[in-house]
Amino acid sequence: MTGQTTPGSAPLRYRPGPARQEIAELLDGLRTDGGVRVVTGDPGCGRTAFLAFAARSFRAGPVWHVRADPPRPERPHGGLRTLLRAAGRPVRLPGDGTAGEVLLGVLRAAAAASPLLVCVDDVHRWDAASRAALGDAAARVHATGGRVGLLLSVPGHRPVDRETAGLPVWRLAPLTPGDAAALVDEATEGTVDPAVREELVTEAEGNPALLLALVRHLSPAQLRGRRALPRPLAGAEVLAGVAGGCLTGVPPDHADLLLATAAAVRATGEPDADAGLVRRAAGILGGRAAVPAPETAPPAGTRAQLSRTTGSLPETLVLADGRLRFRSALLGRTVYAGAPPGRRRAVHRALAESLADPHGVPALLHRSWTVTGPAPALAAELAATAADPASALPPDLRRAAHARAAELTPDDAERAHRYTAAARQALLAGDPAEALRLLDAARSRPAPASVRGDAELLRGAVLLADGPVDDARESFLLAAGLLTDRSREEADTAVLGAANAAWAAGDLTACLQALAPDGSLPREPAPAPVPTAAPAPVPTAAPTSVPVADAPPAGPVGADATGTAPPGPAGSTGPTRSALLRDHRDGMRAVLLGRFDLAAAPLRRVVEWDPPADEPERLLGSVAAALMLGEVTAARRSGARALAAARTLGSAALEPRALEYLAYAELRAGRHQLARTHAEEGLRTARRTGQRNTAAHHHAVLALAASIEGERELVAEHAAAALGTARRHGLAQAATLAQWALARADLGAGRPREAVDRLGPLVRPGARRGHFAVWMLAVPCFVEAAALAGRPAHARTVLEDFALWAACRADPQAPAQLLRCRALLAAPEVADELYLRALDRHEETAGDFERARTELLYGKWLRRRRRLGEARARLGEALMGFERCGAHPWGQQAAAELRANGAAPGGAGTVRPARHGPGELSRLTPQQLRIARCVAEGATNREVALSLSVSTRTVDYHLRNVFATLGVRSRVELARLVEQAEKTGAQL
Repeated sequence: MTGQTTPGSAPLRYRPGPARQEIAELLDGLRTDGGVRVVTGDPGCGRTAFLAFAARSFRAGPVWHVRADPPRPERPHGGLRTLLRAAGRPVRLPGDGTAGEVLLGVLRAAAAASPLLVCVDDVHRWDAASRAALGDAAARVHATGGRVGLLLSVPGHRPVDRETAGLPVWRLAPLTPGDAAALVDEATEGTVDPAVREELVTEAEGNPALLLALVRHLSPAQLRGRRALPRPLAGAEVLAGVAGGCLTGVPPDHADLLLATAAAVRATGEPDADAGLVRRAAGILGGRAAVPAPETAPPAGTRAQLSRTTGSLPETLVLADGRLRFRSALLGRTVYAGAPPGRRRAVHRALAESLADPHGVPALLHRSWTVTGPAPALAAELAATAADPASALPPDLRRAAHARAAELTPDDAERAHRYTAAARQALLAGDPAEALRLLDAARSRPAPASVRGDAELLRGAVLLADGPVDDARESFLLAAGLLTDRSREEADTAVLGAANAAWAAGDLTACLQALAPDGSLPREPAPAPVPTAAPAPVPTAAPTSVPVADAPPAGPVGADATGTAPPGPAGSTGPTRSALLRDHRDGMRAVLLGRFDLAAAPLRRVVEWDPPADEPERLLGSVAAALMLGEVTAARRSGARALAAARTLGSAALEPRALEYLAYAELRAGRHQLARTHAEEGLRTARRTGQRNTAAHHHAVLALAASIEGERELVAEHAAAALGTARRHGLAQAATLAQWALARADLGAGRPREAVDRLGPLVRPGARRGHFAVWMLAVPCFVEAAALAGRPAHARTVLEDFALWAACRADPQAPAQLLRCRALLAAPEVADELYLRALDRHEETAGDFERARTELLYGKWLRRRRRLGEARARLGEALMGFERCGAHPWGQQAAAELRANGAAPGGAGTVRPARHGPGELSRLTPQQLRIARCVAEGATNREVALSLSVSTRTVDYHLRNVFATLGVRSRVELARLVEQAEKTGAQL
C-alpha cells in the first residue's frame, strides 16, 4: 500500500547526483534494519522532492507519505490524525501523553508483514502534541530498529525542535554543477544559451528552487542570450520568492541584527562575522547610544552580550566562538537584497564606524557602499589599500575591493585597470568565471592600448585554464600587439602564452607562427617529433604569476598592470627575465623545427636559472624546458619547488598547474604511482578552482597511470572525463593522451587488435594523427599491438619516425623502446640480439615498467622457440618487475607465460594465499587496496570517491570486486581483515 501524498509535492523529480550510492544505502538500511533520518537543508534545497523520491524508490513494502498542514490550536494531535488517516488506520489517540506509544504500536503492526517506510514532510509545522508523539515513536524506533523506517523533514534554517533532537540527520547537499545544468535544460526544454546556463548555475549555488526561480524570472530572449541579463541576477524579488517566507514576523531589533550580519559577511566574503562588530553596528542602526567604542568593547562571544543590545538571538543565526553566521547562507543573501537601499547604506555606515581600523579594506568597502555615485578619492584609497603587498588579505577580499573601486572610478582607463586587477585576484582565488565577467567589464569602456593589453593577457590565461584554447591564443596574440610599445618583456610573455595555447590545441603551424621572431611562418617548417609530454612547453608567466598583492599603480594606470615582476632580482648578475623569455621562445621553436642542436643552449639556460622561491611560475618554466631537453631529474626537482612555492604563497590558481607539471615529470621518470598521487591531488584543486582544462590533463594522467595498473573501469572513467573537456575546448594533447591510455589498457588486458584499431589513427600520418608532441610516445604500444595482432606491416610505417625521435636523446626510454620495437618486427636471427641490446639500454634508465615489458616480450619470443630455460628467467624477471610497479594485468600475462612454460610462478600476487588471511590483500589491484583501506577506516563511498577523485559508481564497482576477491560480505569483515593485515605487516 502507498499512502496518500497531500498537495504541495515538489514539481520536479529529485536528483541524487553524486549521493546516489549513499541514498541507495540509506534506503536499503531502512528496508532491512529500520531506523530514522531527519532530512534537512537550506530553504529550496528539495526536502519535499527528496521525500517523494524516497517514497517512489522504496519497493519493499507500504509507504505512508504526508505533508504537514499548519497547526490548528483547537485540534491537538491533528498532524498525527492526518498521517493515520492517509494510512487507512484511524485510531483513538489518548491525551495523557501516551500517544507516542500508540503510534509506535500502529507502526509495528503495519510492518509485521513487510517493511514500512513513513515519510513526513515539514514536521515542524505539526501541532505540539503531534510532534511530541512522533518524536517519542521515532526515538524508540531509532533505539530498537526493526522493520519501520521514518524520514522526517525539517527546515535547516532554524534550530532543531526538541522532539527531533538527538535523531540522526541527513542534510541534503547542493546540486552538482552538472545536475544543476541538467535541471536548467529540463526547465527551458534545452533552449537556454550555454553561457547563460553557466551564469544561472553559478548564481544559484546548487539550490534547485533558486535555480528554477531564476529561470522563470528571465525572458525567453534573455535565456537565449539575445538580451542582457539583469544585475544582480538574483535580486530581492527572486530571493524573497524562495526564502522570504522564512523571515516573516521578524521583530525590528532582530531585523537590525540580521541586516548587520548580512552586510558584514558581504564585505569579507567569509561565512561568518565578528559578533562584537555586528552587535555594535546593530546598536548604531537601532539608535541605541550606549554602545561601547571598538577599543573598549567587552569581548564578544556570549549570547548574553548580544542580548543586551538586541534581545534574544534570532533563530536564523548561530553564535559560535565569537562569530555569527546564518544557518543558511541563502537567508543572508535574502536579508541583504530585501532591505531598502537607504537601510543598506545605513548599516554599512554603522559597520564602518564600528571597525577598529578605519583605513583597512573592510572599513573602506563599507564606506564605499554608502555612496551612490562616483567617488574618485575613495576609489583610489580602496584600490591602493587592496594592492598593498604588506597586508595579509585573501584574494577574494582584494577582488571585491578592486571591483568596488572600479565601480566608483569615473576615468575609463583607470576603471578598466582596476577591473583587470580585480579579475587577477578572482583568478588567484580560483574563480575563472568571475575573472571573465570582470574582464568583460574592463572591455566595456574605451581605454589605452596598454590597459587593454593587460586585460587581454589575463583573459588568455583564464581561457587557457578554463575555456577554448583557440580563444586563449587569440587573446594572447592581441595582448602581444597591444603591449609591444610599453614593454617588450610583457609582449614576449604574451607571445609565449599564444604558443602555449597553440600547443594545447595541437596546432603546430600556429605554434611556430607565434614563436617566429617576426610573427611569420618559417619558409619550410619541419614538424619533427617533439620530445616532451609536458602539459605545455612554456608557462604563461605573466598571466599565472599573479602576485598575492598587486603593486600600487605609479600613475593613472600602473606601469606593472599585469603583475609581471621587474626584469631581475635585486643585485642579480644572471640573465634578465626578458632574456630568459627569449631563450624559452627560441629553444621551443628550435625543438618544434627538429633543430635540437640549436635548442640545447637556450633551454639549458632556462633550466639552470635559479629563480626566487616566491616565483612558482618561473620554476614551471624550468620544468617545461627540462622536459624538452629530456632532463627528467631536473624537471622533477623544479616541479617540486614550484609546488612548494605555490602552496607557500597560497596561490589557488597555480597549485593545480604545478601538480600537473610534476605529474607529467613523474610519468616521464617511470614513476607512475607518484604521478597518480600528484594527479589525484591536482584534480581536486583544479575542480575547486574551476580550471576545467587543467582538470582534463589530470584526468589524462590518471588514465595513463590506471592503464598500467589494470584498472579498466578507472581508465575508462578518467579518459571519458578528459575527452569530454578536450572536445569542448579543443585540447588535442589531453585527447591524445586519453586515447593512448585506453589503448594501453586494451594491450594490458591481452586485446592487441582493439589497441591497434584505437592507436592506428593516432600514430599513422594523416589528418587524424594525434597531438604532434604526444603521438610519438604511443608508437611503442602501437608496434607491440600490431606485432601481437599479426599486422606488422602497419607498424613499419611509423617505426622510422620513432627512430628519429630516439636519436634526439630527449627521452631516456626511447632508445631501449626502439630496439624492442625493431626486435618485434625483425627476423628471428636478428631479434635475439635486438632484445639483448634493448635490455642493456634499459639499465641506463629508471623505472621498472618499460624494462619488464621488454623482458616479457623477449620471454614470449624465447618460449616460442623452445628455449625454455632462458624464457623462464626472462619471464620471472618480467613478473617481478611488474609486481614492483603494480602493473597487475601485465604481471598476469607474465605468470600465464610461465605456466605455459611449465613453471609455477612464485612471485607475490600469483600464488593464491589462504582465504581470509592477511596475504589475501596482495590479490587486490592498487586502486582496490586504496578503496579497501578507506572503507576500513569508516569512510562512506562518497567520501572515498572525493578523496580519490573518482565517481561513487566507480567506488561501488571496485568495492564489489574487493568483496568478491576477499570473500567478505560486509564492511565490518573487510575492516577486520585490513586491521589484521596491518598488524602482520601485509602489503597495503
